Amino acid sequence: MKLLLIYADRFGYRTTLKTIDSEPDRDETQTIEKALIGFIHLEQSDEADPAGIETKLVKNLKWAARKNETNRIVLHSFAHLAETKASPELAKRVLDGAQERLVASEYEAIQTPFGYFLDLELSAPGRPSARIFKSL
Repeated sequence: MKLLLIYADRFGYRTTLKTIDSEPDRDETQTIEKALIGFIHLEQSDEADPAGIETKLVKNLKWAARKNETNRIVLHSFAHLAETKASPELAKRVLDGAQERLVASEYEAIQTPFGYFLDLELSAPGRPSARIFKSL
């Protein structure tokens, strides 16, 4: 798994192009303030241990959220950080599981529409903890 974690003063998205036919049709726009945005890429090798990779994801998201003093986390499937990709089914299952675990730990966890390209708007402060890359 590859994670690009960006703390954003403001993060916005709008659905544009559906890429997975089995996902429901959505015309959605949302703006979220003061949140950690997790750009999450699950790799083919992650298929060997989905539970373990979900645990690593949740731990890293919580750690980065604490560093940036927020309890709001956005999970964004971003399959552009590595050469191989896990199946969409596994990626969705891990994102859903991570969201449930974060909510159970009293975080506000928001998931962007899965299976869509999105127009993105991002405003991030210029400090080291606002931009973190992890390869797990």
